[in-house]
Amino acid sequence: MIASLRSQQHRLIQQLADSIEETWHRHLNLSHYGLPDDLGYVEGRLEGEKLAIENRCYQSPEFRKMHLELAKVGHSLDILHCVMFPRSNYPIPMFGTDIVCGRSQISAAIVDLSPTTPDLTLSDNYREALQALSSPDFSQVRDLPDWGDIFSEFCLFVRPSNNAEATLFLQQVTDYLTVHCQQAKATTPVSGDREAQVRAGQLYYCTKQRQNDKTRRVLEKAFGEAWTERYMTTVLFDLPPQPTDIESP
Repeated sequence: MIASLRSQQHRLIQQLADSIEETWHRHLNLSHYGLPDDLGYVEGRLEGEKLAIENRCYQSPEFRKMHLELAKVGHSLDILHCVMFPRSNYPIPMFGTDIVCGRSQISAAIVDLSPTTPDLTLSDNYREALQALSSPDFSQVRDLPDWGDIFSEFCLFVRPSNNAEATLFLQQVTDYLTVHCQQAKATTPVSGDREAQVRAGQLYYCTKQRQNDKTRRVLEKAFGEAWTERYMTTVLFDLPPQPTDIESP
């Protein structure tokens, strides 16, 4: 099902979805992550148009959940949403990227590696790796939301204005993701107080992301408040389990 919806979406979303999965498979030892049976693929109605959502999830020794969501509203809106949730004993950031395309135009594109440290800063290893990447210029840079203190100084939030900028954004996401996978595999797991700090950082990230009123309003219009709350807390931004509940993949 994922491939069928993907083939109907904006070209950049197709390319980025493919690149994300290819990078995951290249660098990580993946296994399937099970979602509730009724939340893998859902359909609703939004202002008279069909809203379709498809989810694909993986896990690895380093990541408890890697979520790729594709959504389509009729012929007017295409969305890609992706978040990687590290296991709480891996003191690494949260990778996230989103693209929103309306009527063939890209209205928003964001990618970041959001810190999970108490002071919301990235480690020196991550900073050095990201600083080594190219820093492309985009003609339209967007402002972060009011709740956006979770984002790092390397957050890229833009409105690509042409095909060249769309390609630059695709490359930047792929580069960030490659750095993240490489750093994750080189990271030594932690325990005790350090693990509790990582979990607290992830909890803060998820709590902030749930404050995204735009996402909540769209889902509530299509599926209702109760379904939206379950989806946001079960699929989009589920909280990390307590350390004693963590299971090996």
